[in-house]
Amino acid sequence: MIEKKDSNLESAVLVGVITKTQNEEQSKEYLDELAFLTYTAGGEVVKRFTQKMDMPNPKTFIGSGKMKDLEEFIKENKIGTAIFDDELSAAQERNISKILNCKVLDRTNLILDIFAQRAQTSYARTQVELAQCQYLLPRLKGMWTHLERQKGGIGMRGPGETEIETDRRIVREKIALLKAKIKKIDKQMSVQRGNRGALVRVALVGYTNVGKSTLMNVISKSDVFAENKLFATLDTTVRKVVVKNLPFLMSDTVGFIRKLPTQLVDSFKSTLDEVRESDLLLHVVDISHPSFEEHIESVNKILEEIHALDKPTLMVFNKIDAYTPEPFDETDLMNPRTKAHYSLQEWKATWMSKIGDHSLFISALNKENLEDFRKRVYVEVRKIHIQRFPYNHFLYPDYEDNE
Repeated sequence: MIEKKDSNLESAVLVGVITKTQNEEQSKEYLDELAFLTYTAGGEVVKRFTQKMDMPNPKTFIGSGKMKDLEEFIKENKIGTAIFDDELSAAQERNISKILNCKVLDRTNLILDIFAQRAQTSYARTQVELAQCQYLLPRLKGMWTHLERQKGGIGMRGPGETEIETDRRIVREKIALLKAKIKKIDKQMSVQRGNRGALVRVALVGYTNVGKSTLMNVISKSDVFAENKLFATLDTTVRKVVVKNLPFLMSDTVGFIRKLPTQLVDSFKSTLDEVRESDLLLHVVDISHPSFEEHIESVNKILEEIHALDKPTLMVFNKIDAYTPEPFDETDLMNPRTKAHYSLQEWKATWMSKIGDHSLFISALNKENLEDFRKRVYVEVRKIHIQRFPYNHFLYPDYEDNE
């Protein structure tokens, strides 16, 4: 029997696959992230199971032999939850649940659960509830959902309607209601954005847990919730910021993640209007993370989906205080030098050659290079402001002159 480190946390095992499209290194990286998601949701990972296969098993995701090992381990160690790294089909989820006889979640379900825990406002809760209903609808077959009945009793059920058909109708009706509610709130938020006047809008975007909220707190001197967990921020926070004498609006948005559930992208597209309608994006990156370049690609993919990739953007490489390159032995000819061995200076040169002076290297936590950050943001915001109001350019001189 494996002893848990924390009895308050729910015990869980993680399951992933190594395929043609997802090599061993990527699989390990995804499971590391899944472990962090599990911790964020209130669970403790006891063990990881991985299997090498051409493609996931359409019936049980993993092969029968590995499933047997998983079943035995769960039974012997009284594990409460099995979490699979990819989205399971409704059939896979049912089949696996019957074999393992424990709670079975996939990555999407886990992320939805975290979002449900983290949603603070009515708007965020409505968006999460919509995503959960959209996820639940195709998975109703063979299960009784115990949904709260909006209406019921004699004469309210359709003739010959089965339990599953009733549930589907209720979920579809709830989806329609939630969409209508979101549409109404969207109109109100659109009016609010319009009432902010013509101030330049700057949006912080980036992968989850890269330090956006910490940077927001430092720059705007506000108190936005920041925590070393995934999805600490769900609701968009907007603050008025003044650098030197130049005012602008800065918004902190929900963090992105690889394999972000489609339901969440759809539900939170309205929240991301703040990104779509911004004038300047600050793409915050955790340079201390070994896969930060892959994180950048994931964020850019979602920005493309919401039609915001072509906006003026500054790449803000955060957490330089935590960056440590892997040690490199020049005498070891079997292991050539890779990007993992790059120094910060080499990364700066790499990104400067890619995007010119649109990259910044800072530590929001330790307030390193924040003066350079303020100056660069001032220059970009001033440029946009002068294009919008050419007649009052004299109010905002060059940064160095504005002492």
